[in-house]
Amino acid sequence: MSDQQIKFAVIGMGYIGKRHAELIQKNPECQLIAVCDIADPATLQLGTINAPFYSDIQQLLDQHPDIAVVSICTPNGIHTKQSLKALDHDKHVIIEKPMGLTKAECEEVIFKSLNKSKHVFCVMQNRYSPPSAWLKEMVSTNKLGDIHMVQVNCYWNRDDRYYFKNGKKHSWKGTKELDGGVLYTQFAHFIDILYWLFGDIDKLQCKFHNFAHTKSTAFEDSGMVAFNFKNGGMGAINFSTAVWDKNMESSITILGSKGSVKVGGQYMNEVEYCHVEGYEMPELAPTNPANDYGKYKGSAANHVYVFENVVDVLKNRKSITTNALEGLKVVEIIERIYSTKN
Repeated sequence: MSDQQIKFAVIGMGYIGKRHAELIQKNPECQLIAVCDIADPATLQLGTINAPFYSDIQQLLDQHPDIAVVSICTPNGIHTKQSLKALDHDKHVIIEKPMGLTKAECEEVIFKSLNKSKHVFCVMQNRYSPPSAWLKEMVSTNKLGDIHMVQVNCYWNRDDRYYFKNGKKHSWKGTKELDGGVLYTQFAHFIDILYWLFGDIDKLQCKFHNFAHTKSTAFEDSGMVAFNFKNGGMGAINFSTAVWDKNMESSITILGSKGSVKVGGQYMNEVEYCHVEGYEMPELAPTNPANDYGKYKGSAANHVYVFENVVDVLKNRKSITTNALEGLKVVEIIERIYSTKN
């Protein structure tokens, strides 16, 4: 496979699915074989995406047995079902966040992937942002000393422009069955960064409220989560999609025995504070802009690195950036947070 193009299919042609397809087409080591969506292709504005279109995943897989990787970009609640179908056909899978909506679903995907000896790539592209990579190096080399406190703040806008289209409620956004909640759909990336840096959490205390979405979602839009890290120290996550008009902040503040740092900005994209014993802050590479969805914005546009990693792994050049167990842990942490409501 070292000299051959890797053949891909993309399932789900919404904003992020089209992004996957475009990046596959731009990568000289990749080939886009087919795409799939239940919507009429005439309504999807596929633009420069040039591949056979299918409305049925089974038909796509039957018609193109040479596909090596299937990219799952559909609503959260069907990620597991479609990943399992691709794995049953001996394909590697890329799963947009979240990997599933329950730990049990993720375990089913991992079990199948091990039986089939196939990779599961979980999309957590914020790890590639220069401030995130810098934080990982700071924590891994113990430059901050013992971790005392960590606070993550995610204050975003997701108003009716997101949950309604042409005056009609969106078919899956805001539903418990297919969306799951804002921690799954909007803020899973930041829980991933928290787990990636500091490990697992316990002793959770949580509060939730729905301030601005009582007519558009089946779940709360805001929450405050306090916890302890199993590795020592305590932390908090404060999140909301009830911010007026546009995203306000995605930040992480870390207090350690040898210093303190804060990475902030709208998308955790700027080092705002660094005061660490015996340390001089280096100049970091610029952060990619946020994914722009027109009326609202998402996390950093780092998907290009995701596909570079997929190619590198399948050609035995590098290890996987975000493995299936890490994808499972993010879902399991979110599931535990939401379970405190019961």
